[in-house]
Amino acid sequence: MTPQPPYVPGHSLLDGRTAVITAAAGAGIGGATARKFLEEGARIVIGDAHERRLKESAAALAEEFGADKVAALPCDVTHQQQVDALFSLAAERHDGLDIVVNNAGLGGTADLVDMTDDQWAKVLDVTLNGTFRCTRTALRRFREQDTGGIVVNNASVVGWRAQRGQAHYAAAKAGVMALTRCAALEAADFGVRVNAVAPSLAMHPHLVKVTTPELLAELTEREAFGRYAEPWEIANVMVFLASGYSSYMTGETVSVSSQRA
Repeated sequence: MTPQPPYVPGHSLLDGRTAVITAAAGAGIGGATARKFLEEGARIVIGDAHERRLKESAAALAEEFGADKVAALPCDVTHQQQVDALFSLAAERHDGLDIVVNNAGLGGTADLVDMTDDQWAKVLDVTLNGTFRCTRTALRRFREQDTGGIVVNNASVVGWRAQRGQAHYAAAKAGVMALTRCAALEAADFGVRVNAVAPSLAMHPHLVKVTTPELLAELTEREAFGRYAEPWEIANVMVFLASGYSSYMTGETVSVSSQRA
């Protein structure tokens, strides 16, 4: 197994920018992205459907980085009113918006032959429809501001590759990639870039609890480094896509993966 690399410190890549980040509470990719954005100088407005974890995460980040840098509001991306409220908070607190990270997603495991309509619909509504709602809201606000903007979506390599029991999740993530490409073409008309990241295996304590040791071992075996990614390693690529270093990229999905097959 390749050793985990050292944590990369901030380089002021997002100084003075305001970012909305969904599903940003806790120890996963969203939480890591929120921290990374703060380390890079951004102000953040974070949302999550889990109110307690959101409150705790926001309080800890505000204590470390300053209360003026962190705002939070519960947000279930399956409800447009809650999405609108989250974006309005960014406008109220920081007089505008620069970056949106659509991180909210929902997984599950069920073979297609046994999958219920409810299982299918729930994963699609959070993962694909939620990204649609947030992207649409972001583009409307960016067009009104007329100052450009950036959207970064969280997809998955499963959107390209097959995995048993993941038909709903794979379909949703493939849809996120297609949505990213189409939105990018339209958003370019008013100076907005839309890209996505596609992680393979990024684990955190909450996810480990609901993943069997056998499945985790199987998935890890596919990775060239012999380990799963830390959430901050995915967040680093989110920072890249949100920064000026990716200024000529739009409509792209960047694989953040060491999978051999």
